[in-house]
Amino acid sequence: MKLLKNHLSLIIALATILFTVQVFLIIDRSTVAYEEQLKNDYSIIAVAKKEIKNKIFLKIDRSVLSSEEIKPDRIIKSLKDEMKKENLELLKDSLPKFYRIRLDHFPTPDEINRINKKLLKHPLITRVENFAKNHDLVYKLLLLYKKVTLVFALVIFAVTTLLVLKELRIWQFQHSERMNIMALFGAPLWLRSAVLFRLAIVDALIASLLVNGFFFLLLQYNWIDAQLSTIGITIEVYSLLNDGPILSGIALVLSILLATLVIMGHKEEV
Repeated sequence: MKLLKNHLSLIIALATILFTVQVFLIIDRSTVAYEEQLKNDYSIIAVAKKEIKNKIFLKIDRSVLSSEEIKPDRIIKSLKDEMKKENLELLKDSLPKFYRIRLDHFPTPDEINRINKKLLKHPLITRVENFAKNHDLVYKLLLLYKKVTLVFALVIFAVTTLLVLKELRIWQFQHSERMNIMALFGAPLWLRSAVLFRLAIVDALIASLLVNGFFFLLLQYNWIDAQLSTIGITIEVYSLLNDGPILSGIALVLSILLATLVIMGHKEEV
């Protein structure tokens, strides 16, 4: 019973670490996808006296991805019944040019200010609308979300790692007498510690199988995909071919590393 309890404690600790890693990967992918969505939705509006070619906007700042003219056809159409055709044409020619400028990434507030100043330096551009207030609010919320997620993941990782280390030390103490006897007969360190390494590797494989199995089953129900789709995000929540080896590798490397630290810190009794 005690043996099973020790195994179970180590497996739960390792599984918690792997679960945290996978959740962090999902959150990171969601954040990247949301940033991409924000980038596609965000644009700067520039008002110009005359027509400006797209290549001119591209030269203004390296972050500019493209520009397109906003046609005033809707305004002209609404006045169609109230004005003569000649006056409509004259109005159309006298209206300033409006351009929607898209960037290659979701910018920081400092980048917005930089682009704004560069655009206003152009002699044909009279006004720039960058929606700074709304942008800054969204950017700060996104940044806060990233920091909170990272801190939360690091805290869980640190606590569970200490728990794994504690369980390995318990196993090392339980087998210390056998290790000391083997040391008296000249057995090398790796042979005396074979049981501890075997424990670490077996429990790491069991933990990775449990976590991979959990996320694989979760993937079949599409619950996370359904939640993300409500905000227009589509990501790869879990991939057995990509995420599976990562989780298994983390479990094995962490277990072997901690087992090695425990063994290196073991002092033989004389």
